[in-house]
Amino acid sequence: MSKRFIVIGAGISGISACELLLNRDKEVALYDGNVNIDAKELVKKNNFLENVDIIIGDIDNETIKGFDRAIVSPGIPLDIDVVKMIKAYNIPIWGEIELAYHYGKGKLVAITGTNGKTTTTALTGDIFKAYYDDVRVVGNIGIPYTKMIEDCTDDTIFVAEISSFQLETIVQFKPNVSAILNITPDHLNRHHTMENYINAKKEIVRNQDANDTCILNYEDEVLRKFGKEVKCNVLYFSSKTILESGLYYNNGAIYYALDGDITKIIDVDDLTILGLHNYENAMCGIAAGITMGIPIDVIVKALREFKAVEHRIEYVCERRGVKFYNDSKGTNTDAAIKGILAMNRPTYLIGGGYDKDSTYDEWVECFDGKVKKLVLIGKTKEAIASCCDKHGFRDYEFADTLEEAMDICFSEASSGDTILLSPACASWGMFKNYEERGKVFKTHARAYKDA
Repeated sequence: MSKRFIVIGAGISGISACELLLNRDKEVALYDGNVNIDAKELVKKNNFLENVDIIIGDIDNETIKGFDRAIVSPGIPLDIDVVKMIKAYNIPIWGEIELAYHYGKGKLVAITGTNGKTTTTALTGDIFKAYYDDVRVVGNIGIPYTKMIEDCTDDTIFVAEISSFQLETIVQFKPNVSAILNITPDHLNRHHTMENYINAKKEIVRNQDANDTCILNYEDEVLRKFGKEVKCNVLYFSSKTILESGLYYNNGAIYYALDGDITKIIDVDDLTILGLHNYENAMCGIAAGITMGIPIDVIVKALREFKAVEHRIEYVCERRGVKFYNDSKGTNTDAAIKGILAMNRPTYLIGGGYDKDSTYDEWVECFDGKVKKLVLIGKTKEAIASCCDKHGFRDYEFADTLEEAMDICFSEASSGDTILLSPACASWGMFKNYEERGKVFKTHARAYKDA
């Protein structure tokens, strides 16, 4: 078994991987190419790193050659020089989730997809916690998988949000239940082509077999076809089609069909989350619960009690009859479209941010009859404005900051309107992450006066 590990990336995943390896008596080095990182500060915040060789900036071939295995954090592209060096010396590469899976115990539910992962993972976690004693919600949702495997047992259930970045580096990672919610263009600056991105998502079933289940969105053409290719059992859900077998939405309710029997699960009016996409997220969680033996009545109770995930179509407050919704997690056009479609009032929309080489046509096309005005911020504002012009949408304005954009919206909005932050872009360049952007939005919204 490997003894000397190099961990690439000094973020939360990399540091958590270091801690796990040290706890298993491995020799560990931590590398990050960002020269602005202060190694002393890292050790001060994480005292276990005192036993780790921390390398910042450049790293040479001789140093790389000394390691048995590399753990690459999900935020690290696999085509950068240091990873190429690792591959050139045939040093095996694991990702953080592969490392956690290798040392972990229990059962695993793994959820991926372009949009809805966080909400679905949180909801599924709540469903499982309502029935099982030891449930740990981990992964891309913000809690490293490696951080939560200490003291796990064969009875532990992990519910994990898994990104395409994480799936690029799996080897034996094998969920008991996997789910792919949808696949639409995203992260093409990392994956380069849509085909590469789709293939990364499909990796989630790589090691699954006839004892396992994959939950798929029947309305996604790529996934519907993919369901015929996988080795494991497939359970579909659909928001538009009445399925002979699987979960489906019809006429205000969610149903489960199996062997000719149809069970009504819940009226969607009893859910606390808005929009057709959230009914899909709920169906995925229900499907995972049913697959793992959770009684329907337990599932329904958890659904009724579930609260929306922060930053995903999150109701913030009402001021002067104007409602504020924080959808900062709408970091791509498909997610942002779902945010707009969930609104049931005339909407002032705030969009724009970091450029991920996205196109905005479908997003702008869904404005009709919903968006009264668009206020744009960030590096993408000119590109989005050009797209608006192309589609004949002229009600847009530029702002330099999020707060200025909100002030413009609130000064023009009337009672009965909504102000929605759903940017269709990442936050980098203006904010550290979408969470910070959402918190700024909420703080500024709550500071407005009712009068």
